[in-house]
Amino acid sequence: MAKRRPHKPLVQVMRRLCGALLTLSLTVVLVYVGRRGYYDASDDEVDLLDCFYYATVSLSTTGYGDVVPRSDGARLINVLIITPLRILFLIILVGTTLEALTERTREEWRLARWRNKLIHHTVVVGYGTKGRSALQTLRTTGLKNSHVIIIDQDAAATGTANSDGYAAVTGDATRSEVLLSAELHKADQIIIATQRDDTAALVALSARQLNPRARIVATVREEENVSLLRQSGADAVITSASAAGRLLGMSCVSPGAGAVMDDLIQRGTGLELIERPTAADETGKDIKDVGGLVLSVLRGSEVLAFDHPDVSPLRPSDRLVLVASTHAMESHAAAPAG
Repeated sequence: MAKRRPHKPLVQVMRRLCGALLTLSLTVVLVYVGRRGYYDASDDEVDLLDCFYYATVSLSTTGYGDVVPRSDGARLINVLIITPLRILFLIILVGTTLEALTERTREEWRLARWRNKLIHHTVVVGYGTKGRSALQTLRTTGLKNSHVIIIDQDAAATGTANSDGYAAVTGDATRSEVLLSAELHKADQIIIATQRDDTAALVALSARQLNPRARIVATVREEENVSLLRQSGADAVITSASAAGRLLGMSCVSPGAGAVMDDLIQRGTGLELIERPTAADETGKDIKDVGGLVLSVLRGSEVLAFDHPDVSPLRPSDRLVLVASTHAMESHAAAPAG
């Protein structure tokens, strides 16, 4: 069964306001019909304005006493009808306030409880094309929506993120309080996909100060800003403009190679570029004896090409970067580290 979506707060307020006006209007009609049974201390005559006045002060329980029911019929109408309407009017007004306060308290409590439990998550700064594409790739590795927080200064972008099932924070990610509201200090990885390179550098600097252990991956438009991002604390920097340009050039010179490269960077499409630990039965072997096409070996902080003279024999702490099929990638993802 589909869940019923709650009404927006403004819609709820407008409905209650209409209910209050309807109650007030009904009271005015009742008083006006029986106006001969009412007494006005100012001119001894009750007109339409006096009916509105009496209904307003009566429903709001103000009761100045200058317009009062005088006849038995008017008093009976007040007891049987107007008094229940007064109670209904108060319930509508007070209920709206109480509901708003209760809903806000419940939401704050839920967010506080969720944030206290949130740890080892991913923070994505910028929910544009680059940010969404990065998340699409991460989700193929098993990343859950509940372990992602989006930060974007554009309320429309965070609204889209909410619609896509992600928690989102609207604000300037260069400000520490905004980053902390996304629990960035407890995150495992941070993706910076902003539109401006200077903004990316400021975000990386603030993020690194708040979380020294997290892996920070950032994208920049200009290659000359790569060193700036690395100095700001980014572990990896992708130059979006030059990367796209290289792929365009490759596709022109060698269409087949361009198609293969495009396949490699899109997970789940056939060929996969993966990184995995060296398996126990691969330790001590030559790199040529490893299944799959190994491109390089990560050994500590070094990246050794497959033809490097010191790449073999493989060590237990090595990590392999290789090309494999989607099926092979799924098999190796479950393999224990060597």
